[in-house]
Amino acid sequence: MKKINIGDRFQIQCYKHDGKIHRSWDEAIVLDIKEDYIVFGNNRTQVIESSGNYWRTKEPAVMYFFKHKWFNIIAQMKKDGIYYYCNIASPYIIEENTIKYIDYDLDLRIFPSGEYKILDRLEYKYHKKLMHYPDDLDHVINSALDKLINSYVNGDKYFSNYRNLEYSKLYTELTENVG
Repeated sequence: MKKINIGDRFQIQCYKHDGKIHRSWDEAIVLDIKEDYIVFGNNRTQVIESSGNYWRTKEPAVMYFFKHKWFNIIAQMKKDGIYYYCNIASPYIIEENTIKYIDYDLDLRIFPSGEYKILDRLEYKYHKKLMHYPDDLDHVINSALDKLINSYVNGDKYFSNYRNLEYSKLYTELTENVG
């Protein structure tokens, strides 16, 4: 695999457990590379749904994709504060300048007030039955949700508004300097 550098452009592809593509984003710019995760940024990027419908994101976002954790974290820089949208998902892989992962429905939404809410429990139950998630996978997914909530409650760096604003500034600098 070729070396990844800050400023490199990637696409993102999100799949479901059955291998079908669920959603894709046309751009993510590398902002930081750590041993166990990569930080990306994007803004007003086109999103294509599996149905063929498409839309653009509304605000800058900072995204954390992990090599070994079963979730990813998106910090959304909205006018009224930073919201976090966290997906329970497989660790990422990279193929041909594309970040790929499997989405497992459960999401954690964190509001600027600090409150959080678990989303899509019914969708998870439906897909678990429909796609026959094995018991060990169900355990991994529920454990990941617990770890994600603990990560947030314990104030892990991924949820630092200051840090994410710095990454957002870096994204702006990297994209303004592109010809």
